[in-house]
Amino acid sequence: MSQPLGLDELTHAVYRFALGRPGCTAEDVLSGLDAPREEVRRSVDRLLDLSLLRPLSGTLVPAKPSLALRTVLQQRQAEIMSRQQEFADIKEAADRLAEEYEVAQPSPSHSGWERLESQAAVLARMERLAGRATAGCMSLLPAETVGEEALLARRPLDQHMLERGLSVWNIHLESVYNDRAALGYARWLARDGGQVGTVPTLPMWLVVYDRSTALVPIDPRNPAAGAVQVSGAGFLAGLVALFERLCETMRPLDSRSCGAQDEPTPMEKEILRLMGQGLTDDAVRKKLGVGLRTARRMIADLMERLDARSRFEAGANAVDRGWLQPCACGSDRALSARQERPSETAAAPAPELRAVSPL
Repeated sequence: MSQPLGLDELTHAVYRFALGRPGCTAEDVLSGLDAPREEVRRSVDRLLDLSLLRPLSGTLVPAKPSLALRTVLQQRQAEIMSRQQEFADIKEAADRLAEEYEVAQPSPSHSGWERLESQAAVLARMERLAGRATAGCMSLLPAETVGEEALLARRPLDQHMLERGLSVWNIHLESVYNDRAALGYARWLARDGGQVGTVPTLPMWLVVYDRSTALVPIDPRNPAAGAVQVSGAGFLAGLVALFERLCETMRPLDSRSCGAQDEPTPMEKEILRLMGQGLTDDAVRKKLGVGLRTARRMIADLMERLDARSRFEAGANAVDRGWLQPCACGSDRALSARQERPSETAAAPAPELRAVSPL
C-alpha cells in the first residue's frame, strides 16, 4: 500500500508499531519487531528522512502523513511536470525534424517512376511510404534481399504498420528455413499479426504499399544497385496480380505437407520445372536460394525417385506420374541455354516435356 512512497512492508510495520505505542523508543522498535535489527534500523531511518517519524526527547513520535509528506509530494509533482515539459519539447523537435525530412524528399516523377540509386535512398523511401500507408504492404523477399541488416531496417517499419492495424504480407523462399536471421524475422512477423508464407522461387524483390506504389529492383541480380519506385495504375495492376498469384500457391510459414510420402514437395516440383527449362545446377540453386551441394542433392534424389538416368528421362517420367503437366508451347529457351553451356553433362529435355510455370 505504501510502495509509491518507497516504503516496503517492514518500514510500514515500523510506522504502525510507533502509532500503536506512543512514546516508544528506537530500542522498543528494534526489540518489538520480528525482523533483523539492521533492517529495522534502516526502516526507522527511512521514516525519519520522510519526517513520518520525529525524534522527541529520546522517543519516536509519528507525524501526520498529509503534513509530513507535503514536501515530498511537491517535489514529485515538480518532477512530473518537468518530465511532461521535456516530453513536449522532444515531440516538438521530432515534429520539426519530420517536417524538414518531408520537405527534403524529391518530388514524385510525373512519369510514374523514379530511380533510387542507393540502398540508403531505398530505405529512406520505404520509411516514408510505410509511414504514410493506410492499408498495408505486400513484399516478395528473395534470399539475397533479406540479410540481417535489411531485416533490422524492415522490422520497425512492419511493426509500426501492424500497430496501426494495417496488413503486412511477406512471401519468402522456402530456403528461409536455412537462414536463422531471416527465419526469426519471419516468425516474429507471423506472431505479431503479419501474413507470412513461402514459395520455392521468386522472380524478384518487390514491395507494394497500399496497392498504389511499388518498389522494384533496378537490377534483380544486384540489390545494391537500388530500386525504382513506380506508381502508374498499369504497372501496379501487373505487380499486384503477380503477388496475388504467388499468394495462391504459397505455403503458410512452418506448415507441414500432408501429401503422399512419394509426392514431390512444391520446391521439388519447381526444381523439375527449372530442369525442364534447361537450367544448370548452379542456376537452379540461385533460383531456390540454396547452396550448390543442396541443389545437387535434391536433383539426385528426384532422379533416383523417378528412376531416371538423364534429365530428359526425368522430365518424361515426371509427366507420366502427373508431377508435371506437359506444355505444347515450346520455345528455343532450353536449346539456347544448352548452347551457352556446352559443358552441361545432362541432356536438355525436349520442349514438349516442359512444365507450365505456376506463374
